[in-house]
Amino acid sequence: MGHILRASRSSLRPRIASLHSTPFARSFATARSQGKPPLSIGVRAEDKNRWERRVPLMPEHVERLVKEAGAKVYIQPSTKRVVPDEKYELAGATITSDLSVADIIVGVKEVPIDQLIADKTYLFFSHTHKGQPYNMPLLQAVLDKRIRLIDYELMTNEHSRRLVQFSRFAGYAGMIDSMHGLGHRLLALGYGNPFLAIGMSYEYRTLADARLDVTRTGQVIMDDGLPRQMGPMTFVFTGDGEVARGAMHVFKCLPHEWVSPDELKELHRSGSWDHHKVYGCQVKAKDYLVRKDGWKYDRDHYREHPEQYMSVFHEKVAPYTSVLVNGIFWDARYPRLLTNDQATKLANEDRLNILSIADVSCDINGSLEFMGRSSTIDNPYFMYDPVTGKTHNDMEGRGVQIMSIDNLPTELPLEASEYFSNALYPFVNQLVTGNFDHPVLKRATIATAEGKLAPGRKRLADVLTKHGEGAKVSASQRVLLLGSGFVSAPLVDYLLREPHRSVTIASNLAKEAKNLSAGRSRAPVTDLNVADKASLAKLVSNHDLVVSFVPATLHTDVAAACIDAKKNMVTASYISPAMLALDEKAKKAGITILNEVGLDPGIDHLTAMQLFDEVRAKGGRINSFVSWCGGLPAPEASNNPLGYKFSWSPKGVLMAGLNSAHFKRDGKIIQVPGDSLFESAVNVDINKGFALEGIPNRDSLKYTDLYNLGDIADLSNMFRGTLRYKGYCELMASLRNIGLLNDKPRTDIQAGVSWGEVMDSLIGKDSNRSAAIAKALSLDAKNPVQAQHLKTVVEALEWLGMLSHDTPVNPSGSVMDAFCAHLQRRLVYAPGERDMVAMHHEFGIQWRDGSKEKRTSTLFAYGDPQGYSAMAKTVGLPAAIGSELLLNAQLTRRGVIAPMTKDVYQPMLHKLEAEGIRFVEQTYAL
Repeated sequence: MGHILRASRSSLRPRIASLHSTPFARSFATARSQGKPPLSIGVRAEDKNRWERRVPLMPEHVERLVKEAGAKVYIQPSTKRVVPDEKYELAGATITSDLSVADIIVGVKEVPIDQLIADKTYLFFSHTHKGQPYNMPLLQAVLDKRIRLIDYELMTNEHSRRLVQFSRFAGYAGMIDSMHGLGHRLLALGYGNPFLAIGMSYEYRTLADARLDVTRTGQVIMDDGLPRQMGPMTFVFTGDGEVARGAMHVFKCLPHEWVSPDELKELHRSGSWDHHKVYGCQVKAKDYLVRKDGWKYDRDHYREHPEQYMSVFHEKVAPYTSVLVNGIFWDARYPRLLTNDQATKLANEDRLNILSIADVSCDINGSLEFMGRSSTIDNPYFMYDPVTGKTHNDMEGRGVQIMSIDNLPTELPLEASEYFSNALYPFVNQLVTGNFDHPVLKRATIATAEGKLAPGRKRLADVLTKHGEGAKVSASQRVLLLGSGFVSAPLVDYLLREPHRSVTIASNLAKEAKNLSAGRSRAPVTDLNVADKASLAKLVSNHDLVVSFVPATLHTDVAAACIDAKKNMVTASYISPAMLALDEKAKKAGITILNEVGLDPGIDHLTAMQLFDEVRAKGGRINSFVSWCGGLPAPEASNNPLGYKFSWSPKGVLMAGLNSAHFKRDGKIIQVPGDSLFESAVNVDINKGFALEGIPNRDSLKYTDLYNLGDIADLSNMFRGTLRYKGYCELMASLRNIGLLNDKPRTDIQAGVSWGEVMDSLIGKDSNRSAAIAKALSLDAKNPVQAQHLKTVVEALEWLGMLSHDTPVNPSGSVMDAFCAHLQRRLVYAPGERDMVAMHHEFGIQWRDGSKEKRTSTLFAYGDPQGYSAMAKTVGLPAAIGSELLLNAQLTRRGVIAPMTKDVYQPMLHKLEAEGIRFVEQTYAL
């Protein structure tokens, strides 16, 4: 295997025409003899995600453009590009952020719509030539701005063979990443294996380093073998292009034997396979496509009449495949390699043995119909369960592992860029002379400089009309997110699904904001100081909509800035009296300040108002309404004395326990002061599997009017409450009585102070901690019930480490702030744990005929340990959907509003259901 190490980078260069070939030399000479100055080139700084480090042109080719063609080359500065700016500067380029001076702009990935410069020529992978709906707004913007668009993917020779591509490197990286994922999938199934020693592609300095590691893994396979229980380890490669060649180049480093597609079935049935090697099988179109009329496969006929063919991959190949490496070109004219129904049928018959799929081609819902999304280098794998048709992130769960990273070559950025630049350089040479009619460039042109589709791309007109609409008016929707905390990620991801949107993350927590921005294109970070009104005003004025996830006390300052700048605003917080006072100003400014679009408040309003309006429309009336909501650990994660962990602001949780409450229960109006709130807890029986209790949530009575429920006298119950696991409220009441929820300013909670010292100041110095706590809480240790409660309190404080002089206190301005900081460290979710959101409405209904019924509407939502928490999802998504309604002018009511009217709750509920947030409703006759 020594030849691997001796391979030089020159062997990776594409076979292209000589840089000094006569046609290119003639074009330069012609341009100069006619006195035409060469066109200038601009090279973009890639910004699709943090991993994108490739370059379209290397410094050596830039130098030739400058010296030989006399062209000016402008390079946007970048600190993450695989080639440093200094090398381009030495090559004669000008480093500048402003590419408006360039005639031709080259990049790698799609250009954000708001960064497209009118009347330029652009070269990049646009992902538009197949009519991909998600990028039609981009193509529409290109046309609107009279941009000539040349797509690398369409740069082909006269035999339709691609000339400028990263495909081989996608194959290299895809194969390496696939082996890495396979190792973890086998381990999740209970099998140790040699593939665990292979890293992700980006962890290797060069391709040769990676192949050497694969070779070493192959040696272990030869010596120790693979898990025999898994059957023959078969790697199936689809296609015969550069992707397949690249993948097989890596695969061949393993001890292997090639079999034909016709031999796969017998290999499995014979039992004579060798588990000290792997098996490779290359599958081409002729191997899995058959004519529907029974005639033999014919390549030319297939290309002309693909609708007359069908795939038998699900019968002939899939049942005998361990790892599928998919590298075929596909568009909607062609039969799919494997459909959803075929995969489901195989799974139900226990004939789907695929462990892992490396979908290197990454066609969303393409040749593999169930491959519904791309993955990322940060999160490269997800699972697809063909039985349920759903994806999940549990590597140990049922289903097939899928790797569908859409920028694989950037894991090998230097070698990939060298290869690509070698291929691209001759055609850039043509462009600087103004030769846009070169056959290769002409074939690759999607949009012309006149703002029209190129003659060969007219078929895109229909899909462009359907999916590109609105690109003119929404080519640059700029959202300002204030805050970067727990619930922000789902909002950012939802809004960024539209390529014409950007979300600026403004936060005073730089590290948290950068983590939120990482891996997300169009999500820049900026500092935030709400108290700096001038800075806030500038931020607001530069955006189209503001989402405020800062503490609720700051919302009115943000709202004032939005009113001045005439920008719409969204919050997930309650409408405070101060916010409500801005209603007229907001209306005069012509803006909407949409509040209470989170979980509670938020989703609770949507579901309640939908049923209230339905009952009223049918002539009935509501005579009772009880609503419960709580964000909790899932039962298996409620493993601490409080039965609680934080998935949102700790201070918000604790402050909620100090609010007074006003409600009606069993015909009686009840007022509970904040210092007695925990003592008002009652048991809540929603589901027999949960031991829950609850406390009232603020002023429930005000919602009688907001929900338009009529006279409070006609309601037996009007109650909104917060859920906790049993025991939480009694324990929190004692911690409050000790003084841990006291927010009175203190100056002595500084660095070097321990929790033992803080507790001394609260309960007094006493070597008998239990006695001191009993005294502070007025508990009689001789009373069995009180003694048990005292034991619970002491054990909780000991578990929290708050009775120890070895436990440091976070320097804080009050005991409550210090307690919040401490709980945030101690009551956290461990890896693999998940949170839960529970919401339950009970409606009492009386109909015109006098009959009565009770309806319930219940939601249990669980977090994904590898993705969003339930709290983040149920707060972030409603806020994102509310934002989208405003951005798309689907919500036109002005002023300070909450989602309690049909124009808001109906589209929001519809979109939430599409995101998997659904309620279960039941009806009981009374």
